[in-house]
Amino acid sequence: MIALLASSWLNTDPTVFVETLLNGLAVGSVYALIALGYTMVYGILKFINFAHSDVVTWGAWVSFTIAAAVAAAIGWTFTGGAARPAPLWLGPTLLVCTMLVCGAIGFAIERLAYKPLRSAPRLNVLITAIGVSLLLQNVGQLQFSFLPGWLKFPFGTQPQSFPQLLPAEPLATVIGVKLYWIDLIGFGTAVSLMVALEWLVYHTKTGRMMRAVSYDVRTAALMGIPVDRIISFTFVLGSMLAAAAGLLYVTKYPGNLLQTADTTWVLLGLKAFVAAVVGGIGNIRGAMLGGFLIGLIELFGARYLDPGLRDVYVFSILILVLLFKPTGLLGSTVREKV
Repeated sequence: MIALLASSWLNTDPTVFVETLLNGLAVGSVYALIALGYTMVYGILKFINFAHSDVVTWGAWVSFTIAAAVAAAIGWTFTGGAARPAPLWLGPTLLVCTMLVCGAIGFAIERLAYKPLRSAPRLNVLITAIGVSLLLQNVGQLQFSFLPGWLKFPFGTQPQSFPQLLPAEPLATVIGVKLYWIDLIGFGTAVSLMVALEWLVYHTKTGRMMRAVSYDVRTAALMGIPVDRIISFTFVLGSMLAAAAGLLYVTKYPGNLLQTADTTWVLLGLKAFVAAVVGGIGNIRGAMLGGFLIGLIELFGARYLDPGLRDVYVFSILILVLLFKPTGLLGSTVREKV
């Protein structure tokens, strides 16, 4: 596959290459944000939170719910021919509010579903994670029409069109490549969140406690670290990043706000999980690298090989990494003391 890509690149228009590169980075940043949630939870509790991808879905729908509430409150129309441009303050407001709501959802999931199973066999936790995922998918298809006004739960089974938060016209054209606001702001937001997470984990007291708990939970507790609080904080942080990823995804693809049980969301979560594994599950920097790598491979494969096999390229990379470097690109070899 790499040889075919190389031969295609040598005979292609540089403009197409740069456009594919920018799109790959934009999609990869979404994968990276989702993968960070997977890898942080695994790094501390050593299990995969399969409900994490559903938090991404809820992030997209919660942001739509808040946008609908704002539209009703200020008389703003964002659908149909009478749609008006979004207020400039709406995007940052949606981002902050959605991250807070999904952070609360992540906290509730950890406290109600996972905390009682801390000492249970891993199989029990895995089954619970699948159950939480199904719960979020099915609750997200309900519409509580009996609630008044903006309190209505506007999820349901019908797809929606997300409001256009940024201008559709290109910001600039460089060497024939059109630069759009959504790609630049989306990529910048994702990278800013990743840099903030990197700083938090490696340069703050809370980050040191998170790394201590991931190394050894019992020893961390004996050293006076509030293990329960750190674990809950990790879930909240991962859910907030998932919410940001959901908002960025539907902002870039506004027509993809599908029902919460749609396979599109499942596939999005699986690709982000692949990114976490490829980069090194449990390694924060590996999750970032894996997200961008998977996004680039998917977009370049679809552009230069066969667009119908874009998912095949992603999972082929997973198989290759598991065969030749099972711990991931930045993962370390596990050593057991005898």
